[in-house]
Amino acid sequence: MPSTVRTAVLPVAGFGTRWLPITKAVPKELLPILDRPCIEYAVVEAVAAGIERIVLVTTHGKEALADYFDTNPELERHLEEQGKTDLLAMVRGITGLVDVVTVRQREARGLGLAVLSAQSAVGDEPFAVLLADDLIDSEVPAIGQLGAATPPDMAAVALMEVPIERVSQYGICSGRWTAEGHMLVDQMTEKPEPAQARSRHAIVGRYILPPDIFTILERTPRGRNDEVQLTDALAVLAGQGRVMGICFEGHRFDAGSLPGWLEANLHFARRRPELAALLAGQEDPG
Repeated sequence: MPSTVRTAVLPVAGFGTRWLPITKAVPKELLPILDRPCIEYAVVEAVAAGIERIVLVTTHGKEALADYFDTNPELERHLEEQGKTDLLAMVRGITGLVDVVTVRQREARGLGLAVLSAQSAVGDEPFAVLLADDLIDSEVPAIGQLGAATPPDMAAVALMEVPIERVSQYGICSGRWTAEGHMLVDQMTEKPEPAQARSRHAIVGRYILPPDIFTILERTPRGRNDEVQLTDALAVLAGQGRVMGICFEGHRFDAGSLPGWLEANLHFARRRPELAALLAGQEDPG
């Protein structure tokens, strides 16, 4: 990750309607992948790529997200008194991961508006955006792969190839391929019908954005569902030849859906010998 990208924005103000009724009381980003909340995987990825600060774009009722990364003196004191040093170290390790700040999104009106809400916290410098629902397991952090391949003053989006019948679920990019194997994007279409899609390369939740994206977002009209779409703002940059599509290396899970969440849990469970044995039926869980 270039040293100019120091801040990552995590939009976490959504209602999580796909996870009702549990998200009536628990933010979807705190739903566990094994024994860690989904959001922690995105934060760890950002930190591993060299990010120094996380901006959580939240809304009313999601205070628990900031609390998760904050200190809890009472809990730490209790663990210390009980001699539970391993748990104490784990809790303090979460707090010390990275500097976390929060901003409020006044209206839940699209990803573009969520990113725009972070302007005062980001300032006038390039920044990363990670969607915690898009959990990516990779040897090299996915957001770091984007950062390393993004020329100055350009935006980058993470791409993956999807079946043609699923293009209507994503923003789809088309353009020409560079010698390095990246796409110089010339067109971005939000959730096209299969017959209208110019490619099968879909945007997933990792972005590197230049600071002038904020000015573009301020001028972007609301589109489908009365929302400000980040894809529409990126299309302006694409028209200027300033968007790279990067096909990242890694395994992506849609942890915002029940099938994707279950798949992610099974994937990471197989990494732990004691859980892998249970899945293989080699031990009696009772």
